[in-house]
Amino acid sequence: MPDAPTTRPPAALSEDELRALDAHWRASNYLAVGQIYLMANPLLTEPLRPEHIKPRLLGHWGTSPGLNLVHTHLNRVISARDLDAICVWGPGHGGPAVLANSWIEGSYTETYPEISRDAEGMGRLFRQFSFPGGVPSHVAPETPGSIHEGGELGYSLSHAYGAALDNPGLVVACVIGDGEAETGPLAASWHSNKFLDPVHDGAVLPILHLNGYKIANPTVLARLPREELDELLRGYGHDPIHVTGDDPLAVHQEMAAAMDTALDRVAAFQEAARERGATERPRWPMIVLRTPKGWTGPAEVDGLPVAGTWRAHQVPLGGVRTNPDHLRQLEEWLRSYRPTELFDADGHPRPQVLECVPEGTRRLGANPHTNGGLLLRDLPLPPLDEFAVPVDTPGTTLHEPTRVLGSLLERIMADTAGSRNFRIVGPDETASNRLQDVYGATGKAWQADVLDVDEHLDRHGRVMEILSEHTCQGWLEGYLLTGRHGLFSSYEAFVHIVDSMVNQHIKWLRTTRELRWRRPLASLNYLLTSHVWRQDHNGFSHQDPGFIDHVLNKAPEVVRVYLPPDTNTLLSVADHVLASRGYVNVVVAGKQPSFDWLSMDAARAHAARGAGLWEWAGTEDVRRGPDVVLACAGDVPTLEVLAAAQLLRHHLPQLGVRVVNIVDLARLMPHEEHPHGMTDAEYDALFTPDKPVILAYHGYPWLIHRLAYRRTGHANLHVRGYKEIGTTTTPFDMVLRNDLDRYRLVMDVIDRVPGLPVTAAAVRQRMEEVRLRHHAWIREHGTDLPEVADWTWQN
Repeated sequence: MPDAPTTRPPAALSEDELRALDAHWRASNYLAVGQIYLMANPLLTEPLRPEHIKPRLLGHWGTSPGLNLVHTHLNRVISARDLDAICVWGPGHGGPAVLANSWIEGSYTETYPEISRDAEGMGRLFRQFSFPGGVPSHVAPETPGSIHEGGELGYSLSHAYGAALDNPGLVVACVIGDGEAETGPLAASWHSNKFLDPVHDGAVLPILHLNGYKIANPTVLARLPREELDELLRGYGHDPIHVTGDDPLAVHQEMAAAMDTALDRVAAFQEAARERGATERPRWPMIVLRTPKGWTGPAEVDGLPVAGTWRAHQVPLGGVRTNPDHLRQLEEWLRSYRPTELFDADGHPRPQVLECVPEGTRRLGANPHTNGGLLLRDLPLPPLDEFAVPVDTPGTTLHEPTRVLGSLLERIMADTAGSRNFRIVGPDETASNRLQDVYGATGKAWQADVLDVDEHLDRHGRVMEILSEHTCQGWLEGYLLTGRHGLFSSYEAFVHIVDSMVNQHIKWLRTTRELRWRRPLASLNYLLTSHVWRQDHNGFSHQDPGFIDHVLNKAPEVVRVYLPPDTNTLLSVADHVLASRGYVNVVVAGKQPSFDWLSMDAARAHAARGAGLWEWAGTEDVRRGPDVVLACAGDVPTLEVLAAAQLLRHHLPQLGVRVVNIVDLARLMPHEEHPHGMTDAEYDALFTPDKPVILAYHGYPWLIHRLAYRRTGHANLHVRGYKEIGTTTTPFDMVLRNDLDRYRLVMDVIDRVPGLPVTAAAVRQRMEEVRLRHHAWIREHGTDLPEVADWTWQN
């Protein structure tokens, strides 16, 4: 790994530059404090009175001065170097700082014209912050220039790297709070530099902000000796540049020098790779910024130290409305920034404040990469017929659905080789999930050492594997948020690791639907395979279908869940989700050989309906309708339902059986609750209002009851699914243990169709005997019964 190249020593700031930077920084600090406290008198044209103060003081001051410093100095280097740059603001509730800076630069007013860049607009900026009907206290979708939700910590650095991927001209600064740096996701994401291609990707400049404290405790990294911290960061592959101090003018000089040094090194590394073909992994620069928490705020409140301590984290002066001393301190604090030097009598920022601010789309609040829909281009999706499997008769041929999908993804990878706007991420599972055909078009991104035994590693690859689901998720989110497309492939059970991350992304998408200036993004697409019913070899630890439940709890405008029953339906669903905008799509599909049920044309129609009758599988009399409905959602439940239908056809030929397959799980919900939900009339036409419905479901059965509880026939609905019974065993034994097997389904029909408990008692007994025989068979032979293992569909 090459160390940092020798660069010219950075020039010191001139007196004029220093004063301009300091004026900008003081202005942003003033605006940050004003947002937390003031609802009137924004320019302090009269002495502060209690009625000028918000009734509820919310917000976080402690991190704001450091973020303001970073924003100010990013403005300087963007302007001086004409950089295309964005910043990911990691510290949780740094909203006051980023809002202040976007208002100063004018991007906030361009986005929200009512928040004008004058005294009236400043008053509105202050009042709306953490106020009913206003804006959140953290960096949020409403904040121009943001791609990162500040409401949850740990994801900033992976988002930054995702934004830099395939953006060779972009610099992504990333401020990492020292509290955030203690999280597991952040700790893993330091390794992203081993995947950053200096030829085709942009640069990430991490800025670790050590202000010493979290809410109530010191932070780990801030208490490490500098030598130990450097060893840690260099061990991660970075070359740290330190900026430390509490004297503003001295810190400005140090920060300017650090920025220049870091960006010179970045440019040198990129030139070496792009112009001279260098292949050694760079030791990328980063900045360690150590300034006091709550810097420039009250040093002491009520006899207790505040600035430089954990007490500065949120609102340093809490009793401003009722405590005259607090009110006096607040006014002194605000006036310490000398606002008359910063804003004219009408509230406009003075020229010195704006001297370092970039122009147009170079401003951090106006860069189009932070509104990725502006840059998004349609993904080239090939015709599905080129990849479809032939289906002459249902249930007689087998394919591995995800393997066939892999050939489609290979084509997409090949067709985006020039645009480089599509990536696949996953935790070491691309080949395990049968998607390895993609390696015919691209390899796995990798910048570290390569050994002779390695396969498919590629310095310029666009498949990304790291055994950290958090990092995979963060990469893909950053990639999508900056206007590209992608797919996250994972074992079903372990996608739960990113539950909280997908929460935040869903909230982001839900919020942006109400922001007209935010353009729609490509959907976040999950392919969950190696699923609960075919993890019989790995056992109980790998068996959990609950991610579906988690996602369907979220905003119905945003979430979609698909359970394609066979290969062609998976192709149709994949085509749909990869072309979609603004959703989180969860697709659950098997990788093991499974039966082909539908031709490509039939699969397209079925996927478009989301749920439908499979007339060829049923035996109902069209004049009188069915006696029972056998429904299924998921590939293994579909197999078991069709096998049960065949058993009923043989043993109870007089019974009218309707077979319904569900691809889009939200179809079960009322139309009023989800855009894909059926109307009551549609639901009753499909499932009947009064006949027994036996529904075999891929996941936890109680989810189905929750989705359909308001339906007319809910009392007739009986759901079979995963009951948290798992082990290392045979595939069929898994369904049998959870009462999802074909014989149990036949017994359910007999138990619930009027008259059958008596007239079909002998059939029911035979079904029970087969289940007992299977139990004994697998313990003797270690395989499933031949009548199960060798089963095919027969009319």
